[in-house]
Amino acid sequence: MAFSITIRRSAPTTRPITVQLHTPFVPTSQDLDLKQGPDFQGAHYVYGQTLVPEVEGGPRPTVHMLWTPVPRALTLGGEERERRWEFLTAVAESEEEAKGSYGEGLALAAAGSLHSSHARAWAALWRGCSVDLDGPLPLRQALRGCLYYLLSAIPPRGSPGFLFHGISPGGLSNGTRGEDYWGHVFWDQDTWMFPNILLFYPEAARAILEYRIRTLDGALRNAQEQGYEGAKFPWESAATGREVCPEEIYGAQEIHVTGDVLMAFEQYYYTTQDEKLFREDGGWELVDAVARYWCSRMVWSEEEQCYHIRGVMPPDEHHCRVDNSAYTNAVAQRSLNFAADVARDLLVPVPEEWADCAKKLKVPFDAEKKYHPEYDGYSPGEPVKQADVVLLGFPLMHPMSPEVRRNDLEMYEPATAPGGPAMTWSMFAVGWLELKEVQRAQSQLNKCFSNITEPFKIWVENSDGSGAVNFLTGMGGFLQAVLFGYTGFRITKTSLRFDPALPDDIDRLKVTGVSYLGTKLTFTITREEMRIAAAESPRDPAASPLEAVLEASGQRLPLPGGQSVSFPTAAGWIQRSPTETP
Repeated sequence: MAFSITIRRSAPTTRPITVQLHTPFVPTSQDLDLKQGPDFQGAHYVYGQTLVPEVEGGPRPTVHMLWTPVPRALTLGGEERERRWEFLTAVAESEEEAKGSYGEGLALAAAGSLHSSHARAWAALWRGCSVDLDGPLPLRQALRGCLYYLLSAIPPRGSPGFLFHGISPGGLSNGTRGEDYWGHVFWDQDTWMFPNILLFYPEAARAILEYRIRTLDGALRNAQEQGYEGAKFPWESAATGREVCPEEIYGAQEIHVTGDVLMAFEQYYYTTQDEKLFREDGGWELVDAVARYWCSRMVWSEEEQCYHIRGVMPPDEHHCRVDNSAYTNAVAQRSLNFAADVARDLLVPVPEEWADCAKKLKVPFDAEKKYHPEYDGYSPGEPVKQADVVLLGFPLMHPMSPEVRRNDLEMYEPATAPGGPAMTWSMFAVGWLELKEVQRAQSQLNKCFSNITEPFKIWVENSDGSGAVNFLTGMGGFLQAVLFGYTGFRITKTSLRFDPALPDDIDRLKVTGVSYLGTKLTFTITREEMRIAAAESPRDPAASPLEAVLEASGQRLPLPGGQSVSFPTAAGWIQRSPTETP
């Protein structure tokens, strides 16, 4: 981290100019046992460990910090017209890494290229991904801000082996005690932020999945302690994968997070076909453990002749100990189907129990009213905290007719708390965009603007200003409303589908840097025409090139690297070109 202070003389005088400085920072912590080390190249140095391990007998993570001391005053000499002072901070898990980073920063500062190197790094990131539209300035600014803050939270590019520790709802921000969830990782990372990262930077998405793999042992212990098989990922995760939520009810009941984790693995697998993650790097062990957990968590109902999952808290946290949460059961079903697909790809025998549990698991549905009750016994109109059943349509893509999709949206839109978490309305927007109700979708998306603060587009969790700051979860939902809503992108087992729907005040949308099966794609969409350009060839030279397929006509348009195709705006998909037999 770096900041600078510049004093510039605006009047032609020769008097020294002194600016008094004050910094509230002191190198103490209520959570860390810190010791002072020797100064390093002008920097102060502290190091230490957490006072308490995350779980009894567990590791105590270490931290090393170097920082440029801030003087009480800075003075511009009488003969100087301008001067800049630069201040650096390096934080790492080892002394070697902290000193290496600090030394690198000093070298850049000495060469006068500290800021320019930062600007070049960001320029490279922006070249790799962008969302540009011809539309209202507030929307364009909000999108840019969301992408900026999300990119700020992912591992640096070109750093294989970087131990990433996940993304908390507040990212790198730090609020008052409890407000930013102590930096813990929730489903917010896997469901709300991950899909956007995956589209643009699959290597960063892989780092997020590697974090979950590294914490698998903790998830196995969580399940065991609750009397189940397999792995139960914690509602709040930190270094070990053990449950660290301070309130027991969430860790015990909000079990949908385990399915949310596996859905991120599914999206990554179908977008990249990275079998190595599953064959060699621990992915399969995680998939298998999640499938075993869900099977052990179900009970058979003789009365209904189907499996139930009882005593849970759905995403709607206004309700607890409910039976058969529609979202929880649907994501569990999806987990089991994906686990079976991966097993077949890896030539691993598929347990019959997985297929049986997936097929016979109850997902509540009211055949008379043609909608999905949130759980057994839900009464229409009962208040809901946040997006829940609407997530069945997206991102779960649970099979349903357009009529049922509409009924779910209309049932839960007025029942959802208007001042709830910021990500909620973006999912209603995606639903209405699916149904081509573009203005209704935009009215939902516009509700998100009450969570954006000026001038830096910082998001707050709740529209009254309370909760986590800077709320990356809300940004992730907002980005998905454009990246998966306006474009209609859907990640499936064999394709990347598209079905654009643009509101009246947006004339053109350009999404640059979408990564699919190793190829970078650019989508330019207007109401009349759609253009898809393949900017790079797949990394694997033996892989088949891509093609675009138009849904209505079945027309296939080859997409070789360095070329583009255009056609009247319509639904279709991108897929790997079938291998031709000589």
